[in-house]
Amino acid sequence: MKIGFLFPGQGAQYVGMCKDFYEKYNKVKDIYGKVEEITGVDIADISFNGDESVLNETKNTQLAVLTMSLAILELLKENGIEADALAGLSLGEYAALIHSGALSFEDGVKVVQKRGEFMQNLLPAGEWQMAAIIGLDDEIVEIVCNSITSGFVVPANYNTKGQVVISGEKIAVEEASVLAKEKGAKLVNIIKTAGPFHTAKLTESAKTLRKVLDNTTFNSFETAVIKNIDGEKYSEQDDIREILEKHIISPVRFTKSLQTMLDMGVDTFVEIGPGKTLSGFIKRIKTDKEIKILNINNVETFEDTLAKLKGDA
Repeated sequence: MKIGFLFPGQGAQYVGMCKDFYEKYNKVKDIYGKVEEITGVDIADISFNGDESVLNETKNTQLAVLTMSLAILELLKENGIEADALAGLSLGEYAALIHSGALSFEDGVKVVQKRGEFMQNLLPAGEWQMAAIIGLDDEIVEIVCNSITSGFVVPANYNTKGQVVISGEKIAVEEASVLAKEKGAKLVNIIKTAGPFHTAKLTESAKTLRKVLDNTTFNSFETAVIKNIDGEKYSEQDDIREILEKHIISPVRFTKSLQTMLDMGVDTFVEIGPGKTLSGFIKRIKTDKEIKILNINNVETFEDTLAKLKGDA
């Protein structure tokens, strides 16, 4: 059995996420306490009791989703469950980097706090939106975006086979959504985010984050991590600072990331964090081998996953 851990990104959040873990496990309380100590933000209160609009603020969302993933990882580690490969969708890549040892817990949390603040506060003026186009080939979605003249819209996340998220000005995203349906898209879903993420519109955020990254220590990888920007495994020769700067303004190549993990021999995927969106992405990628897909987003799924992984060991 080869295990791959997957970490969700912004958009998966919901009020109350991880509360049952927090109430049951002291190690989870410790993680939330450490994050509050590092950031000065009571992310437990925002995650468990906050107003949805407050949780959905980018600066809070990114910290909340990361903290939940890190808390669950602590429980998996305590139970002797380790991964052979790691990947995260957008923000989720930071959970992967922290777990791999490339980033320390404290430095990783600090970078994500700044990343969320910059992506929220350094947005150019305008109305922005992201939408998932389901049921079209990547090339058709690219053609749709290129044909829109009402405003800026580009592919931002290549999530899985037949699903691409577009990002840009609200009016352009809406026009592209209509055209995508005319081209045969089965569904268009608006994403719970607040900016033109993974596009050139966030260049100022990326440049500002680079200053933080330049003062951050990066270490050798203890576990393989798959990059968003090209879907390939990080190498020790990679300039991680440059990659994470480009990460904010480059499309997420998650379809390729998942295929790379499959090519590495991963046959058991465990999604760690709120929701189970990434589990659905794997199901859409055809493979000739049997793949086990598990997700951990509450105590019940954690205990079920633990039993299944230990039963296969």
